[in-house]
Amino acid sequence: MKHLQEKQVVTCFLRNRGEVLLLRRSRKVGSYRGRWGAVSGHMNGSPVQTALQEIAEETCLEHDVELARAGDPFTVEDPDLETRWIIHPFLFDCASRDPQLDWESTEAEWVPPTEILRRDTVPQLWTSYSRVAPSAETIRADRVHGSAYLSYEALQVLRDEAASVLHRNSGGDADWSQLKRLAKTLVEARPAMAVIANRVNRAMHRCREAQSAAVVEKAAAAVLVSALEADDLAAKHAASYAADRRLITVSRSGTTLEGLLIARPQPKKIIVAESRPGGEGVSVAESLSRAGKNVLLVPDSAIPHVIQQHSVDLVLIGADAVLPSGAFVNKIGTLAAALAAKHYETPCYVVSALDKLKTKECADTETAATAATYAGAEAIEAVCPVFETISSEFVTAYVTEKGEIAPGSMASRALEYERLSSW
Repeated sequence: MKHLQEKQVVTCFLRNRGEVLLLRRSRKVGSYRGRWGAVSGHMNGSPVQTALQEIAEETCLEHDVELARAGDPFTVEDPDLETRWIIHPFLFDCASRDPQLDWESTEAEWVPPTEILRRDTVPQLWTSYSRVAPSAETIRADRVHGSAYLSYEALQVLRDEAASVLHRNSGGDADWSQLKRLAKTLVEARPAMAVIANRVNRAMHRCREAQSAAVVEKAAAAVLVSALEADDLAAKHAASYAADRRLITVSRSGTTLEGLLIARPQPKKIIVAESRPGGEGVSVAESLSRAGKNVLLVPDSAIPHVIQQHSVDLVLIGADAVLPSGAFVNKIGTLAAALAAKHYETPCYVVSALDKLKTKECADTETAATAATYAGAEAIEAVCPVFETISSEFVTAYVTEKGEIAPGSMASRALEYERLSSW
């Protein structure tokens, strides 16, 4: 047996709107000419440093990416090349779809990652993707991203698993049962975030008669597209409220953040609460700052103070779930903002696609590790709640894909989501 030379490489998937960037390798590269791959390259420094360097060289998108996930390295042996590849996979969320290719690639396409299963690719590209792809477990553990983002990931999980089932060519009732179990796991992954359940339910409801992996893949992909479009519309409506205003926001709502980024004229000042536990407000402030916005980051306890002292025009916040009563569930600290807004007669607008509406008047809560509150040695009882419920009396209006909606109209709209859960 030939001695295999060991080479460490990175494989970087850039993801935008549920699709990944595939590159066709040119005839100038040293291996796998003409095949499809992701951004890749030989290790030069740490894996993350190498990944960013390769993204810069091969796409010029290094300033538009944010690391979503790093996967465990794995080995691929190629006796023909006398090489043992040690592959370090990465997934980056990418804000741009306009790569500038260098000599290593001749074509670039944004495609669902399931296309990997249907193309002539470099060895084990699907394995690389699987190591960094979203899963029910990553959704359950994510304490950084908002509920809309996690709903996209849930639909990607369902789509990708359906395609994988098809690729294995097993077929039959066992596959449908497997996909049903996965869908139920996704529905139950984050009970406080109704949008995950509603969007998975919508996809599965479309498959209740055909009951096949092919239909599940198509349904999940189609619902993902419609979900992105609904949130885009909600963000555009939110932008009109933020334009030329002084406002405060809490936690990390992707839809709200997008509205703040695209608002024209841009907001006069955006006050962002750091949003503990988790502190995801810090990354929101950083994103806004990089985009040239006038940002003020404040501790959660200062929310009432800054509403009073900074002549805030409105509170603009997201929601993890909306209840039939018109109340909503969001990150702890939101109630302080809503109470202060009402006290100082400041409007409070909640940015939320209608898919965040729960079918029942129940507010699931989550708690973080108590060490986030107290990690000392004394026998002190500590608690660290993550979500809270804010009554409809504090909501001026919901800003949705259909425009402004009054809290009182939510009960009648909840019936549609009850119907979708009947699959």
